[in-house]
Amino acid sequence: MVKLALRSGLRWKVSLAIAGVGALVAVALSLVVHNAARVSMLNSSRDQMDDRVQIAQRYYESTGGKLMLRAKVDDPNLPKPLREAADVGLRATYLQDDGNAAPEVWASTPLRNGKVLSIHSRFKDRYSILKDLDRALIIGSVSVVLGGCALGILVGGQLSRRLRKAATAARKLADGDPDVRVRDAIGGRVRDETDDLARAVDGMAEALRDRLEAERRVTADIAHELRTPVTGLLTAAELLPPGRPTELVRDRAQAMRTLVEDVLEVARLDGFAERAEMQDIELGEFVRRRVRSVSPEAHVKTVRDAYVSTDPRRLERILGNLLANAAKHGKGPVEVTVEGRVLRVRDHGPGFPEELLREGPSRFRTGSEDRAGKGHGLGLTIAAGQARVLGARLTFRNADPEVEGGSGAIAVLWLPESSPTSTGSFPIISV
Repeated sequence: MVKLALRSGLRWKVSLAIAGVGALVAVALSLVVHNAARVSMLNSSRDQMDDRVQIAQRYYESTGGKLMLRAKVDDPNLPKPLREAADVGLRATYLQDDGNAAPEVWASTPLRNGKVLSIHSRFKDRYSILKDLDRALIIGSVSVVLGGCALGILVGGQLSRRLRKAATAARKLADGDPDVRVRDAIGGRVRDETDDLARAVDGMAEALRDRLEAERRVTADIAHELRTPVTGLLTAAELLPPGRPTELVRDRAQAMRTLVEDVLEVARLDGFAERAEMQDIELGEFVRRRVRSVSPEAHVKTVRDAYVSTDPRRLERILGNLLANAAKHGKGPVEVTVEGRVLRVRDHGPGFPEELLREGPSRFRTGSEDRAGKGHGLGLTIAAGQARVLGARLTFRNADPEVEGGSGAIAVLWLPESSPTSTGSFPIISV
């Protein structure tokens, strides 16, 4: 079952909330006003009919039985409550409402001869005023709702714009732009909770940046301090007599030296201090020569050649690390494809683990699930860092067995059309 997540903007949520509250208030006030006006009109109608029945009674008694104001004596349609009131000698009014038209108001009074004098009438003109009042209340309620929507869109839109600016600045900050400040990005004269959020994010970014810089300096200092003794150890190993123990010592010393150099390179890349020295090269011929010298067994295929402006030394470093990763953790054959500005390196091994595909390469985390103790995970990290310096994108994915004929890991380097103006001007995207 596929679940659809509906995403609505903050401005619409605020406008709907204000409109909902406005509608509730408008409906409640309209009901109160309508009921109050209706009760007032009914009471006024009752009072008027009571006055009329008294006038008609006095005229009837003074003229010896003549009627006026359409009064009737012992009206057969007289409501039962009025007849009961007359039986006990009370003058009364009664409201008869059938719900289809204006209510009919009755008034009755007992006469001295035992009969009942009554008058009834419908005040249509008054209830037409009530309908006009209801129409005005409806128009006013709709106006309140529309005004609430407009106000909500205005307020919510301003808040939404500030939050979007904050999110954009935070993403730039996460991409490595050290000069971005969320509080400066949102701007404005209004000071609200978004400013508190921006200050908190800026403070967190500063603290994280200081911590990462401290870790980078410590890593670089340790690697730099290790370089001298490791170099001495490698020199001393060269003086040992030939034999299997000597080969093991030389091999381990060389591996330690390579690790130290890689750690120093990662520290330099993390410091965003590296700059590319751009040259125009023919990508297909450049890749063929480098692959022949680094991994002669790999297959090179040029679908479409292109001239690119890049740093040959850094591009060679990226290509070498990708080939080394494919040879160490994948299976042959290793295929290198050049298609315009796109360079692909594929093996036919088990592929990259999901963690690397999801989060990208990370130091001291290798790119294969079954290589415990077989690497330090700096190769892909260095390749990604060098790609950032070139302004290129380095992506990682696994081959689709049904479409691409078997399994395997695929690393794709997307070289830019123009040279980067500063380090990291093109973000690394991991797919």
